[in-house]
Amino acid sequence: MNTQDVIKLFDQYVIANYGRLPRVIDRGQGSYIYDTDGNKILDMFPGWAVSGIGHCHPKVVKAIQTQAGKLLHMDNTFYTELQGKLAKLLSERAFGGKSFFCNSGAEANEAALKLARIHTPKGKYKYITTLGGFHGRTFGAMAATAQPKKFENFQPVVPGFVYVPFNDIAALEKAFDDEVAAVMIEPIQGEGGINVASPEYMKAIRQLCDKNQAVMILDEVQTGMGRTGKWFGYQHYDVVPDIITLAKALGGGAAIGAMMAKPNVAASLVPGTHASTFGGNCLACAAGIAVIEAIEEENLLENAAKIGRYAADKLNALKSKHTIIDYVRGKGLMLGIQLKAAGADIVSKCLENGLRINCTQDIVLRFMPAMNVAKDEIDKAVDILDNVLNNIS
Repeated sequence: MNTQDVIKLFDQYVIANYGRLPRVIDRGQGSYIYDTDGNKILDMFPGWAVSGIGHCHPKVVKAIQTQAGKLLHMDNTFYTELQGKLAKLLSERAFGGKSFFCNSGAEANEAALKLARIHTPKGKYKYITTLGGFHGRTFGAMAATAQPKKFENFQPVVPGFVYVPFNDIAALEKAFDDEVAAVMIEPIQGEGGINVASPEYMKAIRQLCDKNQAVMILDEVQTGMGRTGKWFGYQHYDVVPDIITLAKALGGGAAIGAMMAKPNVAASLVPGTHASTFGGNCLACAAGIAVIEAIEEENLLENAAKIGRYAADKLNALKSKHTIIDYVRGKGLMLGIQLKAAGADIVSKCLENGLRINCTQDIVLRFMPAMNVAKDEIDKAVDILDNVLNNIS
């Protein structure tokens, strides 16, 4: 089928809840994707950060192929070796936590919200989240997302959510009362514009949660699995959360989510309190194990930190050339370019020239390449962006 045939197929049979670009992606490899019209595109935002070790990483592909011939899925009535192994690998790289597996970041966040309520004293039902944060599209996760435009058509939302400005300790302190069960934030806001939590803010959350018998939840759906140069975003700070949530890069392209909690907190999620039919299925867990092994075998944490600094320097160099750029921020390979004007047209022109990036919050360009991206690929991406900025008003 050609491009128009596929688009026509979608128009007739697929619900149009996405604003899709008029391209049909046929395959991907590493930092490149290819469409059915023969275009090769350098992908600096692979799978919305899902393909954290590149498209179709050979180790992940092999693990999925091997497992597919053995056992695709087994319900959680039984034990499966792969689920246990993946939980162990995650625990050893985090804070010794225990994992619940599901299928997406939104599901992981829903599990975290439920666990916070069931673990804390009776009467605690409120959650503090931050303006500009994003936690998913399900009703609970949507209510946690302190961006009214995300839920204006779905009122009334789930009650109990209190919104405060990001990095504002005074507002955080004011929001606490005896009914707060948890604070949920992203260490670096992704969809909110690559806003990085300050060390003081993270420390204040930990102290306030301890003081008020509340749970500290970190949404690591984007920051987790090495993108920032460490396994998890919280590891840049001198704090340990009670719960973290994971998804996106965890499966290397396979759909998987996870909630990891400290053992004493995890103990509250007893049989009958939460479940997921597909959670922890064999195929997804095989992919997750392969992702962790690839990150370590290829030293991708070090690469994310090193190439992240290189990319930030290259992007900062554009600031002196283009007045539309305000500043660059982020950690590792999670970078945002703050603009002084709307960036949608820039993203479109970059794609026309063979580069995929993303614009969020209207004026923030997101650069989030795969962790195994090479310097010459960063150079090429920055050159394309430079040329686009030279030719756009």
